[in-house]
Amino acid sequence: MTPSRTEFLTVRGLRTHVRHWGRAGAPKLFMVHGWMDVGASFQFVVDCLQGDWHVIAPDWRGFGLTERIQGDTYWFPDYLADLEVLLDHYAPGEAVNLLGHSMGGNIASLYAGVRPERIRALINLEGFGLPASKPEQAPRRFAKWLDELKEPATMRGYADLGAVAARLRKTNPRLPPERAAFLAQHWSAQNAAGEWEILGDPAHKRSGPLLYQAEEILACWRQITAPVLWVEADDTNMWQWMGPKEQARIEVDRRLGQLQHVTARMMPDAGHMLHHDQPQLLAEMIESFLRNVV
Repeated sequence: MTPSRTEFLTVRGLRTHVRHWGRAGAPKLFMVHGWMDVGASFQFVVDCLQGDWHVIAPDWRGFGLTERIQGDTYWFPDYLADLEVLLDHYAPGEAVNLLGHSMGGNIASLYAGVRPERIRALINLEGFGLPASKPEQAPRRFAKWLDELKEPATMRGYADLGAVAARLRKTNPRLPPERAAFLAQHWSAQNAAGEWEILGDPAHKRSGPLLYQAEEILACWRQITAPVLWVEADDTNMWQWMGPKEQARIEVDRRLGQLQHVTARMMPDAGHMLHHDQPQLLAEMIESFLRNVV
């Protein structure tokens, strides 16, 4: 495996963990992970990169080794502000290469529209966004959030790292045992009771009180000026968020059409965690795309 090094810095009051691969003076490639994941999750893709890259992958607030908030609710705009601090720290004044998976793809794409001058190239892996909402959903959503705040948020414990790895493989049958074993070490830690617990603040599992405003998000997408590589997995389960596959395809294509300069690719034989399932092919897609960015 390509060796990595870790660093901690304070980002908006939180001790934030950042993983680095590659030579410090090499071209930078930022990679941001998805929900209930960690920066180390990109190890397999990094192993397959052929070029000279400095890959920088933070753990988002409340995930991995990054500090958790003191409150009870995580707010999506905070990820944008955290990302800006990280980019200002590692690439002040530079237009950067930014890759995001799933939730990270949503954050990266939104940021690329809000700060288009900061992005040289954008790579969105399965960052479709959430289903569009209607105002009539608001009362029930607020009530659900209030109800969930009354109950403690918890994470399931596992007997050992082997059980964590088995859990990962149950969710993703394509994941080879050796990759599952590697991820389990970075995805979990032993708690005071001696069990292994996922390194994600259980508060992330609560429903937020605010509805997903798809049209506001797409208005930001339309402001993206960087070339975009959009990668979907042919066996993704993200369709479930938007209804039947045919209906979801129409909506995904509508969103894709908001991007000015986009290259869309489909990843064969892969599910939502395509960076685990097909790291070699994904690395080839990434480097081919970045080579052609002027």
